[in-house]
Amino acid sequence: MTTRLLWTIAAASFCLFAWKAEVASAGSGNPLTADILWQIERLGKPDLSPDGSWAVVPVTTFDVSEDKGTTDLWLVPSKQGEARRLTTHQGDDSSPVWSPDGQWIAFESRRGDDDANQIYVIPTTGGEAVRVTNVPTGASAPSWFPDSQRIAFISRVWTDIDTWEEMAARLKEREESKVSAKVWDQAPLSHWDRWLDDREAHIYTIPLEDGDPTPVTTGTGLQLSRTSPGRDSYDISPDGEELAFAADIDTTGVETNYDIFVVPAKGGEARNISSENLGNDVAPQYAPNGRWIAFQRQTIRGFYADTRRLVLHDRGTGDNAVVTMSWDRSVRSLVFTPDSRSAFAAIDDAGTNRVYRIELPSGKPTRLTGESDYSSLALSRDGRIMVALRQSFVEPPTLVSITARTGATSQLSRFNDELLADVTFGRFESVTYKGANDQEIQMWVVYPPDFDAEKEWPLYLLLHGGPHNGVTNSFHWRWNAQVFSGWGYVTAWHNFHGSSGFGQAFTDSINPAQSELPYIDTIEAAEYFKEKPWIDGERMAAGGGSYGGYLASILLGREHPFQTLVAHAAVYNWYTQYAADYGASKRRFGEFWETPGHYRLSSPHYGAGNFNTPTLVIHGQLDYRVPVTHGIELFNTLQNRGVRSRFIYYPDENHWILKPNNSIHWYAEKEAWLAEFIGAAED
Repeated sequence: MTTRLLWTIAAASFCLFAWKAEVASAGSGNPLTADILWQIERLGKPDLSPDGSWAVVPVTTFDVSEDKGTTDLWLVPSKQGEARRLTTHQGDDSSPVWSPDGQWIAFESRRGDDDANQIYVIPTTGGEAVRVTNVPTGASAPSWFPDSQRIAFISRVWTDIDTWEEMAARLKEREESKVSAKVWDQAPLSHWDRWLDDREAHIYTIPLEDGDPTPVTTGTGLQLSRTSPGRDSYDISPDGEELAFAADIDTTGVETNYDIFVVPAKGGEARNISSENLGNDVAPQYAPNGRWIAFQRQTIRGFYADTRRLVLHDRGTGDNAVVTMSWDRSVRSLVFTPDSRSAFAAIDDAGTNRVYRIELPSGKPTRLTGESDYSSLALSRDGRIMVALRQSFVEPPTLVSITARTGATSQLSRFNDELLADVTFGRFESVTYKGANDQEIQMWVVYPPDFDAEKEWPLYLLLHGGPHNGVTNSFHWRWNAQVFSGWGYVTAWHNFHGSSGFGQAFTDSINPAQSELPYIDTIEAAEYFKEKPWIDGERMAAGGGSYGGYLASILLGREHPFQTLVAHAAVYNWYTQYAADYGASKRRFGEFWETPGHYRLSSPHYGAGNFNTPTLVIHGQLDYRVPVTHGIELFNTLQNRGVRSRFIYYPDENHWILKPNNSIHWYAEKEAWLAEFIGAAED
């Protein structure tokens, strides 16, 4: 598909976006606020009953006074009707999956005297949940065998001991030890907000009734992901005789090379089916007909945003065929049709996650949706009913049904309709402008609910993270553009060079000089708005988190038009970023002693001599992706230069602000800071 055609399709969809937002803004209520954000019920990944009549969906509600959330499972009919609560436990019930016979739903929970998450099952007709596992090291990511009599799960265990009693004893010993030291002989040390220990993630199976867990992968010499083992790490064959799983064969600890392995479901020797690729092969899925194992392939080692190509492994011949090589989009989790002749997937596509049908084995893609974002697809056994989560800038994740032939949708869940009935959302649209190298840059613009083009409005330009994570038409919990616009700002989010969803060349264009093209795109975005009669060019701010905080720090040391900047979890010093949870990874573009000029160009701290813009610096202590030292260094540098600055420190937060009261505080602090420097709309 050509770039011109993609933008033609996108432009048609953007008209729909703007129309939908106008309708959503027609009420006379109040703007969206941080307080309302924490009253919204948040839907997780659904699963569909085999007959397609019901979807089970985890729904999380928050008690701000207690500063915590609770997740329960709900059943929602797929053809309209009243939803009903399936679980009412005070803890979190998550990761639901329907048994093939339709009688049970398995899920993760921690109840009663559980020391860790366990696998529970509950009858689909209602009743009490029954615990299936009693594993001291915890159980997660349940998956049913085809006979509905066995469940597979993942547990992080020690492989030098054999019994669960020994596992429990070691856990207790370490918990009660007076020695707090942790020791590593190999990276990685940590992941996001937790330290890694010496356990390995492995697959086990257990009978539904009266049985002990049976190890599947512990004898293979391989392990699942050390950092994020989950349901997409493995799959069960249609006949229940085999499992496929992804394991990292790199033994250095500093690079990854995931391959796909198959192993008998009863355990045994594992066989590598993707050894020809030196990049990552992940997320195995069996086709219903048993002929293929589908998986996702990246070929550039060390580049997490490399395009994920769909590969079909022929179980009969052993051949691997890359079926989407000519399609410049990443393919993630598939939902196969019953005949295995096609599959559906939600694809990051030019600023929107759209549902595509992919023909098999040709790999031909056909777009089904064009408006809102879609994710978490599920399909009935006969392929007639598909459900998904839909969202946009004006709609939190909502369960919908999708007509597989046309892409038409119908809303199924109504959890937040009443709450949001009195909220007035601002109109939003997608625009393009000329950025670096004279290329078209897509940008989302969210207007204040009471926007009047006859007035001059301040601008808040958001800088997204990643850098290879494109901003899509979705409802963001941590950086909600509607909340910012409710303060009286035109809020924009540009998909600068490096963003995902616009093709491999665009994504990789900022490497290795990640400071250059996005900086130009940001300056050109500001120039775009300066030309608008409804923007006050003297009242503009920019801010972002993670890479967005890095880009804010780059702006600090260079010419820019912003009156203030916000740097959350900012990478400020590329040398101290070696302390990050991925810091030991070999650099794709060379180490700092090998390419010192590159580091001098791209590390924000080298621009400190030019710092003169008031800056709000925010960081969490538990952030191991961008350690808190970055925020402290940036703030102290600003203070030493006499620049107006403020440092907000959260001792109990990680890379993101996730607790209700901290989040509300975060929004309030930012609102006050922006008001000080760019004010609100003129009367």
